[in-house]
Amino acid sequence: MINHVWGLLAHPSTEFKEIKRENESVSHLYTHHVLLMALIPVVCAFIGTTQLGWLSGAGHAIRLDMPTALYTAVAFYLLILAGVAVMGKVIHWMARRYEARPSLHRCMVFAGYIATPMFLSGIVALYPVVWLCLLVGVIGLCYSGYLLYLGIPHFLNIDSQEGFLFSSSTFAIGILLLELLLGLTVLLWGYGSWLF
Repeated sequence: MINHVWGLLAHPSTEFKEIKRENESVSHLYTHHVLLMALIPVVCAFIGTTQLGWLSGAGHAIRLDMPTALYTAVAFYLLILAGVAVMGKVIHWMARRYEARPSLHRCMVFAGYIATPMFLSGIVALYPVVWLCLLVGVIGLCYSGYLLYLGIPHFLNIDSQEGFLFSSSTFAIGILLLELLLGLTVLLWGYGSWLF
């Protein structure tokens, strides 16, 4: 099912070579990895915000009611899935100037796997304290950046010298996309309580 998660955390270079050898399709990636892994932050945030609520510095919790939390969870899930697809297209667009010219298919698969640490960092949303979620999210983001840098020569066949510039640019775009997704989620959360 999700057979590459441990490998990406423990020995990513070897795991990227294994993933490349499998030549996985985008539909297989989504059904066996992305759709399941994207549920981690969504389900954890749903449980955390409905049972405990967002804990502020003052000590009081802001809890979501079930309809609002469900609406927000579905929207958040769809945004995550779209975000992975957009990152795949960004990687493909950025890679077009390199000799290797990886296919859109390979770039989409690569984007799905480098998002794994971000998905896993969503576990912390079970206990939704803002500073803790931000800290763990930044750690997940940094490890995703590391996977991006490490995977470019192994998975996309782009020279590691050129790959540094490629990964830096792609990482910056990824951060902007993440901020956009988080902003949209907050907007949906705010308007969700008004709609229900």
